[in-house]
Amino acid sequence: MLYRGPLASCNYDCPYCPFAKRHDPPGLLREDRAALERFTGWVAATTDVRLSVLFTPWGEGLTRSWYRDAMVSLSHLPHVERVAIQTNLAARPDWLAAADPATAALWATYHPGQVTRERFLARCAALLRMGVRFSVGVVGLPEHLDEARALRAALPERVYVWVNAAEGRRYTPEEEARWTALDPLFGYSVRPHLSLDRPCHAGETAISVRGDGTVRRCHFVQEEIGNLYDGTWRAALRPRTCVNAICDCHIGYVHLKPLGLREVFAGGVLERIPAGWPDAVISGHVPLDA
Repeated sequence: MLYRGPLASCNYDCPYCPFAKRHDPPGLLREDRAALERFTGWVAATTDVRLSVLFTPWGEGLTRSWYRDAMVSLSHLPHVERVAIQTNLAARPDWLAAADPATAALWATYHPGQVTRERFLARCAALLRMGVRFSVGVVGLPEHLDEARALRAALPERVYVWVNAAEGRRYTPEEEARWTALDPLFGYSVRPHLSLDRPCHAGETAISVRGDGTVRRCHFVQEEIGNLYDGTWRAALRPRTCVNAICDCHIGYVHLKPLGLREVFAGGVLERIPAGWPDAVISGHVPLDA
């Protein structure tokens, strides 16, 4: 389950993000908190299925106490296999000491220009000490390359460093090679994937949930297929093919069946950690589709 509530505020002002430095009014923050607490309660009560939850807020969630509380509480539920969140690691990670490290995980993004490398690495070091699963990554802009290389060099090899292709940017073969040297799976991000009429796990074993409980097959298909809180989502689950021409976001194309990325990231789909990293991916790279 990919959950996204009303929250859209962020403490960073990255020039490549449309939600940078946005401030949510108190009323919207109360709405977001109530929606998340309702969702958390639903997850706790729904014990007849195994669940995995990825929080994908438009803004930064971990600066808000209710996202930290949700991560901790869900991590201790026996029917929750994984709970993860996309984050910029701006918040101190001490709160994770109360979470189950076998279940809680982070998908962290390093934003050069918004935080010093030393501060970001200190957050990573704290996660390593606590035994929390996490990946880190950067947006593949030319001005980020040196910082990305320094980040990779400073982190233990067991920490997967991913690279997201910058939106709308075309990479020369030389540029792609430079980024692939950092992330051997960069090739999946560097070009959009043809997805129209191709089978996808979205809407079958993966769903997108909004704050009001509206369920869609994924974040990138607007059609509603049910609601979490009236139970209609269950009957809506079935094999589906994609209705979009292309898919160019990792949280979407990781579910495209022809790519086989569920197997590449087995056990780490939500936190974006390849199975058996680093040995399995480096020595047994899965080929891209045509």
